[in-house]
Parts: sequence; C-alpha cells; structure tokens
Amino acid sequence: MIIEKRAYARAGLLGNPSDGFFGKTLAISVRNFGASISLYESPELHIEPEPQDGSTFKSIYHLRDSVSMLGYNGGIPLIKAGIKKFGDYCEEQGIRLPNRNFTVRYRSSIPRQVGMSGSSAILVALFRGLMQFYKVEIPLEILPCLVLSCESEELGIAAGLQDRVIQCYEGCVYMNFDKELLKQRGYGEYERIDPEQLPKLYVAYNTHLSKVSGKVHSDVRARFDRGDTDVVQTMGQIAGLAEQARTALREGRPDDLHDLMNQNFDLRCTIYKVSDTNKQLINAARACGASAKFAGSGGTIIGTYRDDEMLNRLFVELKKYNARVIRPYIV
Repeated sequence: MIIEKRAYARAGLLGNPSDGFFGKTLAISVRNFGASISLYESPELHIEPEPQDGSTFKSIYHLRDSVSMLGYNGGIPLIKAGIKKFGDYCEEQGIRLPNRNFTVRYRSSIPRQVGMSGSSAILVALFRGLMQFYKVEIPLEILPCLVLSCESEELGIAAGLQDRVIQCYEGCVYMNFDKELLKQRGYGEYERIDPEQLPKLYVAYNTHLSKVSGKVHSDVRARFDRGDTDVVQTMGQIAGLAEQARTALREGRPDDLHDLMNQNFDLRCTIYKVSDTNKQLINAARACGASAKFAGSGGTIIGTYRDDEMLNRLFVELKKYNARVIRPYIV
C-alpha cells in the first residue's frame, strides 16, 4: 500500500514577521501549490532523490544556476531531519515503533525562494505519512513545533512557527504566539477563521528570483534580543494589525484588511531593508488600487482587490515585473 500525503503553500495575511517575536499573525494555506510525499513499505529505509538532489549537470552554468535556486543540498536533508525528529519524538513519548522500513519520495510544485514555505510543506507532508505508516498520533498543536525543530535545530534554518501552524491546520488561522504561552506549553493559541469571511485576495510571486533564502531575520533578531526600542515597538504594532483584522472579520468588515495590509508592509520597511525589486512589485500593485504586503520574507506579495477589472490590471501590470498573479484557493 502506498501512502500519499500532501501539504500546501502558505501566505501570511497580517502580522508577519512578528510570529518569530512573540507576536500575532493571520495566515492562509494556498492550495494552488503543494508538496506531496509517497511512502511505502520496503526491506530497507530508502529516500528516493529528486532531480534537484543529483550531482550531474549539463555545464558549469547549470550547476551555478541550480545551486543559486536550490542550495547545495536539495530536499534530502529535510527528509532525513524529519525522519530523525519523528523517531526522537516517539522515543521521548515512549512509543515503540514496529520493525518496519519504508521508501519515501517527495515532489513539490511550490515555487522556490519566494517565501511560500516549500521546505516546511515537505516536512508536514512527511510527518503525516510517517504518522499513518506507523499508526502514531501527534497532537495537532504539537506538530508545527516538531516541523520547526527539524529546520531550526537539525538544519540551522531561521524560521518561525506561523508557516508550520497554517500548513498543519490549513484554511485560515489566527495565531497568538504569546511569550508566556510558548514558555508554559511550547505552542501558542490557534483559532480557525472561516475563509468565507475573507475579502477578495490575490497572490503574486516573482518568477525570476535566483537567491537562496538566508538569514533574513538575523539583524532584526539581534536588535530585538537587545531590547532595541524601535524593533520591539514596531513588532508590537505589526502584531496588533493581525488582532485588528481578526476583529474586523468577526464583525463582518473584510474591507478593513485593505489598509491593515498596507500598514503591515510600511511598518516592516522601517526595520527591515527591502530590495528595490520587492518595492517595485508592491508599488505596482498599489498603483492598481490593490493593497499589497509580503506574504512571507520576500518574493511573494499578497493583497486585497476590489473587482475583476482590478484583478485584470494586476495581471497585466505585475507581469511587467516578472510576477505571476493568482487567486489563492484556500478551502
């Protein structure tokens, strides 16, 4: 029997990047793109490599472009880290796994290096596959923490909980990463929001990016840890926008998200250095009358639009900046 599991791309609606700084966020899963895991029993534990995991290239330029887009390791380290953490969790919980091995392969349609969390989607799908294969139940609120630990502890990737929470819960979720909550129980407060309450949303991502994600939060993290007033206060304001959006959606005021999303990006710019490429994308979308902010750490933007005429303008104008526009499929 082949086990097939899937997890989807995500987009931060409001509050990001405060999720890594004890803040609050609102996020959606973007089912237009996903990562899938196939897993079946075999005599030995075997990880099947994808083409991007190989070491054969057409030329030195092919190697250069591959490393620029995919990094040096492809997806194999993610799979290894996920399997290790799953085994660690079971051992810590006193769960004795049966003596069964498996072969696992992964595939992903999530655009790379544009901040839609392709790496964590692979891990979420992997954990779902391992849970079914070994008949192990991991509480939903704990699963995002395990996925995050694979990346942060095992692979040294700077990341926050938001992406893993929305990919585990799916749909639309409001998250409160209160410091005391995280300290007491290791996870935040997660509340599902009916996607039907959301305004009309578009997502646009740059199709010509070729830079591997790096330490996006490094400088701001150091300043936050030092108690830098500007960073601490700005993160608090950004987190407050997610809370305002949650209230607006509850009260049937989805149009309020237009201004809140613009404020989110403008506040971010006061503490982060944003590239001209990303600013051009934001400004082009706003010139069409739409709101615009980062869906993640850059490369992809998200915003609200009024009607089909405005959406068509976004298609045309953002294409000039090498961006593809989609309407996110959430449910």
